Amino acid sequence: MSKLKRMETEKISKLLIEFSIPAIVGSLVFALYNIVDRMFIGKGIGAYAMTGLSITFPIFTLYIAIGMLIGQGGGSIVSIKLGEGKKDEADKTLGNTVALFTISSILLMILGKIFLDDLLLLFGATEKTLTYARDYMSIINLLVFFNFMAMGMNNLMRAEGSSKLAMKYMITGAIINVILDPILIFSLHMGIKGAALATAFANMIVTIAVFYHFIYSKNSHIKLKKENLILEFQTVKEIFKIGVSPFILQVTTSLVAVACNKTLLTYGGDMAVGAMGIVNSIYMFMSMTISGIRAGSQPIIGYNYGAGKFDRVTKTLKISLIGSMLIAGFITILAFFKGEMLINLFNDGNPDILRIGVRGLKICLSLATLNAFYVIGANYFQSINQAMKSVVLNLTRQVVLFVPLFIILPRYYGIDGIWLIWPISDILVFLFTGYFLRKNLKELKVRQVQSII
Repeated sequence: MSKLKRMETEKISKLLIEFSIPAIVGSLVFALYNIVDRMFIGKGIGAYAMTGLSITFPIFTLYIAIGMLIGQGGGSIVSIKLGEGKKDEADKTLGNTVALFTISSILLMILGKIFLDDLLLLFGATEKTLTYARDYMSIINLLVFFNFMAMGMNNLMRAEGSSKLAMKYMITGAIINVILDPILIFSLHMGIKGAALATAFANMIVTIAVFYHFIYSKNSHIKLKKENLILEFQTVKEIFKIGVSPFILQVTTSLVAVACNKTLLTYGGDMAVGAMGIVNSIYMFMSMTISGIRAGSQPIIGYNYGAGKFDRVTKTLKISLIGSMLIAGFITILAFFKGEMLINLFNDGNPDILRIGVRGLKICLSLATLNAFYVIGANYFQSINQAMKSVVLNLTRQVVLFVPLFIILPRYYGIDGIWLIWPISDILVFLFTGYFLRKNLKELKVRQVQSII
């Protein structure tokens, strides 16, 4: 039985495990690129280097946003087109996705070369941290194309059913990064530049493997053809229509990170910004785990929605919600009982970073289960080509809720006010997501009955 046909016949729980585990591993591996850099830099170079790296988080998040705009948008379209039996259009989507990544990379390299220092200062860099932030980001920005290809094209490999291979590529890249980090940082005395080069070189290797898969491999259901590299308006429109939701989520996350850094500088100085960087790394670990379930469910939901198998769409959604909320609950328990251990993975013994980081971690992750519900719910609408609902949910959390909370809470609660933004917004966006999902599932049930009649 072909991988595509299994999408509408295989047991949902088996399919979801098969697709999600490689996606979870792949997502965690991607997070490890950043987390491992922070661990080596924080433990081996010092607190100010760690803080400098934390300053780059908004830019790094912007890169992720563009990767999701193109990669997740392209992946969702590929799943739907394959479900509809339109392989030529799936091939066209692949080619246009690669072209969009290439154009985006060139633009970012140019803009980064011109405005990097200005952005870092705007994002909260100080005299003590600017050099570290610049040294790291200048290399990452120069080689951003490989970052896009390693991360973004993973979505298309999963969309066509090659989730295990996508996982293997990401694991290979992570191993290369972990091996090169201590060699370049310490043995060759390259410091924070070595961490950036290790990440970039690992991404290069993954990029080569991805191109080989889509051009030469017999196991690929979609092929990269030079005629499809020419952008077609309708294809680009469809990619952006679906990818805009995770893009907005990540862009607003970047803006929130900038605001947090500036406010933390006011209330706690450089060490508070460093603590936020560590909390972000741990939060990213949880988010990427949930993102693996999200990515694993996306091709199953998209394919079956395109094939009119609405009962399988609903069942996939429900299992994904339960799994993601259980994982988030486990990470929350870990944060409450092993918070010091988690913070000290990145800390060189600085007591201020430990104190601020442990408290922030516990508050931020206190209602992470509700956040997991929202993430899977928003992805569901993206997967069935109803991206506007996903956009509304992401804007509700990141703008409608975050902005007023950010203006009000720090004035009364200082640093604690910043941490409290996360659990309060988690409660409210959970309620909005539940409302949208309940309404949509009722509609799907009606369509399922009508299709049987």
